[in-house]
Amino acid sequence: MKLLFRAISVLLLGWFAFVLGAAIFAGTRRRDLPAPDPKADEVELAATFGPLEFHSEAEAFRGGNVTTWFGGGEVDLRDATLSPEGATLHMNALFGGGNLIVPEGWNVETNLVGIGGAGDGRSKAERSDDAPTLRIEGTAIFGGWGITSGDSGDGHEELVTA
Repeated sequence: MKLLFRAISVLLLGWFAFVLGAAIFAGTRRRDLPAPDPKADEVELAATFGPLEFHSEAEAFRGGNVTTWFGGGEVDLRDATLSPEGATLHMNALFGGGNLIVPEGWNVETNLVGIGGAGDGRSKAERSDDAPTLRIEGTAIFGGWGITSGDSGDGHEELVTA
């Protein structure tokens, strides 16, 4: 019994040290990123201990990197056009995440590993096999992303929550 208690104590201490180290690392990293360009075909987005709001107007969106550490927000791709070969977003979330808004007709393939993930909350409508495909890859540790879209009739889709 004493051995079990000691093992649990070591695991908890290790977890606490990991969280503390990750928080310090996240707080010192990615502060030097320039403001993202809405017309950029590739993006580098980060939210560390703060919010993330990005709206893309790219004409040939190819993807990029999205990092949310102890923060999160919204990545809106409704006004973006995918590159003909599709796009890949590398998303890494540590105690963070957010909402990814895509046009209803896009195919979305998710491959996030870890304790968390991505959930597609869009309607189960049949999408064409040759429709644009957005691939989401990365890691989610106690966080994740919701994928939404809808139509409010004003040119922008309304959020549909998962």
